[in-house]
Amino acid sequence: MKYLFSCCVSLLILTAAKAQERWPVSRANDWYQQQPWITGANFLPSTAVNQLEMWQAETFDTATINRELGYASAIGFNTMRVYLHHVAWKQDSTGFKQRINEYLTIASRLGIKTAFVFFDDCWKDQYHAGPQPEPIPGVHNSQWLKDPGGLIDQQPALMDTLEVYVKDIITTFGRDDRVRFWDLYNEPGHFGHGDKSWPLLRNVVKWARNCQPMQPITIGIYNPAFTGFNEFQIANSDIITFHNYRDSSSMIAAIDSLQRYNRPLICTEYMKRPNNSTFLTHMPVMKRKKVGAINWGLVAGRSQTHYPQGNKGGEPVPELWYHDIFYPDGRAFDPKETAFIRDMNIAP
Repeated sequence: MKYLFSCCVSLLILTAAKAQERWPVSRANDWYQQQPWITGANFLPSTAVNQLEMWQAETFDTATINRELGYASAIGFNTMRVYLHHVAWKQDSTGFKQRINEYLTIASRLGIKTAFVFFDDCWKDQYHAGPQPEPIPGVHNSQWLKDPGGLIDQQPALMDTLEVYVKDIITTFGRDDRVRFWDLYNEPGHFGHGDKSWPLLRNVVKWARNCQPMQPITIGIYNPAFTGFNEFQIANSDIITFHNYRDSSSMIAAIDSLQRYNRPLICTEYMKRPNNSTFLTHMPVMKRKKVGAINWGLVAGRSQTHYPQGNKGGEPVPELWYHDIFYPDGRAFDPKETAFIRDMNIAP
């Protein structure tokens, strides 16, 4: 998430050797041919301020999930990218898995599959179980949580807990057709983590491979300056995913640079209207180039990602939303935009 510059990696020289146990190109492309054109959004119900509030038992809001995934289904989206958080699992692993299953049941009934994200280096470093802080009015992603963030530096034994967590989730859902793919680590090295992210990044790949899920695994690239991370992430991804919040020329350059690997390609974060990253400009490019398209944000809510980054608090709702597509009641921010998305999704 975290609204970086271009994901164009045309200047990168990615020379990493083929990772052991990564899917062969033929298997990855066979898998992709069996999928529809993958389109969708990063999903957090509007009643959740962060991913932990989404998944804790007391605030797991199936009514809102059902209603808002219905908005997505109505415009033809078939995939949601959804963040997990290890604290919800640590509280009650059995209940957490039951809630994941319940979420998947709702999504599947609406024709939607899910890409789950395990770890994230972005936004707030401090977190706790239980009631979550209220959003800061007007502030974009004011309570979004890292996972595990700096806690792993303070408590090295947490690595063992995270191993059990990842293996438990992938073992439970690794043969579940309702899961589209596994996104192991969002934007490693971001928000100042840098090289501190390497041990967890290397480990989560190993843990996921040990579970041998039927779904592909990926770690999306997002910063062309992070050459070491990019090489590792591409070399260890069955399918290649990336983030790009810039204009269509930047998106085209990123796609052209990455398609040389001959693997399925999915943009798992895009669409920042003030940056000329829009559905009207980007979806046709990605459809033409057979690239999956998963934008940031579905319903404007407690995460406040319709507000721009950089707000200090108290600013009015912007005339041009940053991200997100719908109001909580199902009204579209821009009805012409949602009609265009629906037409793109149903056209051959």
